[in-house]
Amino acid sequence: MRRFEFVEGTSAKFWMADVQGNTFIVVYGRLGTDGQRKEKAFADEAGARREYERKVAEKLREGYHEVSAESSSAPAPKGAKGAAAASPKLSLPPRVRGGTPSAEQVAAAVESLTRLDSLLGGRSWKVAQQAREARRALRALGGTDPSSHAALGPVFTSLMAKVVAPRGEPRLPLWVAMELLSELDASAFLRTLEQWKRAPAGAPAQAATGLLARQAEALGEPELALRIGALLEARPRSGSGEGWDRRWSALRPHLEGHLVAGGSSLPAWLRSLEAGGDTRLAERLSRLSA
Repeated sequence: MRRFEFVEGTSAKFWMADVQGNTFIVVYGRLGTDGQRKEKAFADEAGARREYERKVAEKLREGYHEVSAESSSAPAPKGAKGAAAASPKLSLPPRVRGGTPSAEQVAAAVESLTRLDSLLGGRSWKVAQQAREARRALRALGGTDPSSHAALGPVFTSLMAKVVAPRGEPRLPLWVAMELLSELDASAFLRTLEQWKRAPAGAPAQAATGLLARQAEALGEPELALRIGALLEARPRSGSGEGWDRRWSALRPHLEGHLVAGGSSLPAWLRSLEAGGDTRLAERLSRLSA
């Protein structure tokens, strides 16, 4: 079946079509669902083929774009339903601009992260200000993995450990850690999750880091898990939360498509996650299901 998708604003839909003999078949619905299947019989195959071509042209005019194309003469598997019948993986837009960092850029990142570490436990506005500088310094590295640089790796690992520091010791806010990780290769995120999992029981951020680890394991897709984790831990902003909602609307079709391709769904994935008593995380999870 040929598959077409429409993703714009809060709308995320798919539409698939095929011809089997004199029957025109469509499957359509919201991304992440099985959708609905409809069949219409014609007097002959030529009539079904004309309807097929007319509807494809109509969908293209409406703004749908084709994401996969199989031979139009190949029959759809009997019993296949909705997105399960053809669920290609959507391509996430680039998160970082790739490149090879210079020695000077790596040194600047080391210096910026070291200063951020030294400010922990002090005034929050100074931490936030330095966090922005550290994020810019990491962005200049072109999506690198800190472990690939002898000077950067240990400094970054030490800073990430401060997320799960014992009570009474200077801590790195988790939202800051996720913003920093969002400038790096997804492998750094997975390695940091393992680091956080080794924290002693009762660490202040353990509920949140545990949730990040569980959702990453459930997805099995590091890049997608990093983006979902950054969304869940995004720093609260003033206003109505429209910016957060826009980010979720853009990411949702990718998450739903990935889940459906693996035989799951967004509601099932959400049920597998627990906020661990963290009311803010519980509120974020409820917004994902809205």
